[in-house]
Formats: sequence, C-alpha cells, structure tokens
Amino acid sequence: MNDLFSLQGRSALITGGSRGIGRMIAAGFLAQGARVYISSRKAAACDATAAELSKLGPCVSLPADVSTVKGAQALAAAYGAHEKTLDILVNNAGAAWAEPFDDFSEKGWDKVVDLNLKTPFFLTQALIGPLRAAAAQRLAKVIHIASIDGVSVNPMETYSYAASKAGLIHLTRRMALRLIQNHIVVNAIAPGAFASDMNRDARDHGDDVAARIPARRIGRDEDMAGAAIYLASRAGDYVVGHTLVVDGGVTHARG
Repeated sequence: MNDLFSLQGRSALITGGSRGIGRMIAAGFLAQGARVYISSRKAAACDATAAELSKLGPCVSLPADVSTVKGAQALAAAYGAHEKTLDILVNNAGAAWAEPFDDFSEKGWDKVVDLNLKTPFFLTQALIGPLRAAAAQRLAKVIHIASIDGVSVNPMETYSYAASKAGLIHLTRRMALRLIQNHIVVNAIAPGAFASDMNRDARDHGDDVAARIPARRIGRDEDMAGAAIYLASRAGDYVVGHTLVVDGGVTHARG
C-alpha cells in the first residue's frame, strides 16, 4: 500500500500545463515522483512555469499550439526527443466561449470544439507509440480534463463549450474500450469551480461562488492534484472509461 499513489519513475505530459488546472496537476505529479513535461501555446509562460516547478522535481517546457493536428504531431515529436515512452498523458488544454444564442459565431464554435474535443483524440493518436511502449511494462494512463458543464447544464450561454465537454466525456468511454486492449487506461476528470484564468469567477469572486456550492468552498490545488494522482497511479488501474466529478456537489445541486 505504501506505493499505491506513487508516480516514482513515471513520465507525464500535460497540455495547458503552465497555469490553472494543468499546473495543479503538474505540481501534484512532481510531488509524487514523476518526470513532468508541460506544454502551452505561450512559450514564455510555459518556460517560466517549468522553471518554477523544477524546484519540486524534473519539469521540462515543451511550448506548442495543439489546436491543430499538425500542432499535436509537433508536440509528440518534441516529447519524443526527450523520452521513448510516455506513462501518463493529461489532455488539459482547453478554451471557452460565451455568446448569446442569436449571435453565436462559427469562430466561437470551431475554436472551442477543435481544442476541447478534437485535440485530445489526435494528440493521443500522435503519442500512441510512446504510450504503447510504456504499457508494455506497466499500464499507461490517459486523462482527459472535461468539465461539469458536460455533465449538467450551466445557465451560461457557452454552447460550444458544453457540447465539447459532453462529447469529451463520451469520447473517453469510446477510447477507453479500444485502448485498454493495449494496456492503456483512459479516464476523465470533470472539474467544478477552481480558480483559473478560464474560471475567473472562481478566481476573482471565490466567496460568492462558494456560497452556491454544497461544500461551501471552491476547489483547492490539492483537490485537483489528488484526483489526477489517483487516476494516474496504481490506485486507479482498474478504473476504465470513467469521468471523476470533482465539484463539491454542484452537479447534484443543479439537478
């Protein structure tokens, strides 16, 4: 039981790892002994976060724009220059868009659906070689970061975001059934309110948001890190195709 949640000696790649939920997960993985590679579109931010997180353990910056298949393939190639195997892939990079129904734009649809739904599939496809190589020794893990907005309905007019996250949850099940054949376990996490640039309400008005959450607080860094560590470690080996909701009870309150 002592090493049930250990990630010692494991390699991990986290997209959107320079801030918010991605950074929370990166810090948690490092604390558990993993070698962590983080990616984000903004190179300076990615480099700065990797330098800071390197105080906790080995953390390498791999800046990339994964919103296209070509970009996903480029990130896979950059990772391959460092490692031959990949134990843990966290598909966290995402975008949101809010616009009234009558005005909702194609740009607001394509940008969000491409990054939130298409990218997790094609980045996993691009990294399937290193994932299979790792899985030859021990189960490899893929973790998609979905959202509670893909589980229950948020009153905000974020149509493409809600659709992309609901689609990602179902894609998780479909990918899980295929990739478990290769000893690769696919699961997802659906976060609720965590302070981040994407969730500015939680970041800037935490007390007001907390009042609407049954647990009466927003998510903390360790809440997200703990959920990801569970799925990434041996503790989560027998959990396949599941979406772990980490929201303090919000989805139940929404009904």
